[in-house]
Amino acid sequence: MAGRLIAVLTMMALWVSASAADPLRIASFNTELSRTGPGLLLQDLARGDDPQLIAVLAVITKIDPDIIALQGIDWDHEQRALSLLVAALAERGSDYPYSLSLQPNTGLQTGLDMDGDGRIGEPEDSQSFGRFTGANGMALLSKRSIGPVVDHSDSRWKERPDKLWPRHADGRIFPSEDAFAAQRLPYTGLWQVMVEHGPSLILFQVGPPVFDGPEDRNGLRNAAELNLIADMTGQIAENGPFVLLGGSNLDPKDGEGRHDALERLLALDSLQDPKPTSMGAELAEDEGHLTPNALDTVDWPEVGRLRVDYVLPDAQSIVTQAGVYWPAPGAEGHDIALAASRHRLVWVDLILP
Repeated sequence: MAGRLIAVLTMMALWVSASAADPLRIASFNTELSRTGPGLLLQDLARGDDPQLIAVLAVITKIDPDIIALQGIDWDHEQRALSLLVAALAERGSDYPYSLSLQPNTGLQTGLDMDGDGRIGEPEDSQSFGRFTGANGMALLSKRSIGPVVDHSDSRWKERPDKLWPRHADGRIFPSEDAFAAQRLPYTGLWQVMVEHGPSLILFQVGPPVFDGPEDRNGLRNAAELNLIADMTGQIAENGPFVLLGGSNLDPKDGEGRHDALERLLALDSLQDPKPTSMGAELAEDEGHLTPNALDTVDWPEVGRLRVDYVLPDAQSIVTQAGVYWPAPGAEGHDIALAASRHRLVWVDLILP
């Protein structure tokens, strides 16, 4: 991974050196548009009358970011679903001539028993849980041209120096040596993307730290991937402006998971946390959490409200505004935000150094 990263650093520095001083709006939105089978999202987009899709389009066009990372969107080989989404946004006045979507680890079958239940070929036996190839992937939409892309999605968990590895009760690697050797660490994907006259972007969607057993496979993987992102951030911090975009599936203080990994990431000197807020979250019923209500970005009925979605610029860029699109109850857009996704769109306006 380090070799590929170093190979693009000079190009990245040259490209962003011409950055304009105009504010750049960058957003991240877990749309939860993934469907239960291949081609179903494409069908809904082609039909054009799905209420959730209409709400997602309305949220994006309301904020109208220059660059937006999307999570929870199904990938297909010909990018047909993404093309229809881009066309629908253009019809509503938000034109994104540049887009990117790479095959995610979700739904990528391994041929191995990845969850230790003695069976293979199940969704749990993919590199990451997915009912079909391309399920629940990521995409990038941009009004500025997209340049070199480095895909770190095949980084192996076994190569992590922190050795946050799942084990059986007797100390053996879980679920087996062969399966763990094949296991990619990034849950959905981990991309470094250069944007013309813009920052270098690091896109990710980390897996949930729950839905496992006493081996804490998912909890350890969540922490190890956040550590990988923190290490990557340290490698690129001296090569121009950058922004981390994506979801941690983990709150800094509340809910299940190994919070120290996310706290480490947020505390990096090379990063700044704009701490975007919303009136919708601030005015919601208090749930006794340690993270301030106003910072919440998701409302899971079974779990509660947490802060799990992020836009984190480098420490040298100037943040002029930041927010979470979650209007107050009764305000314009409140019902649309809730209809679009359990997650809320997070945005930051930046002036690059």
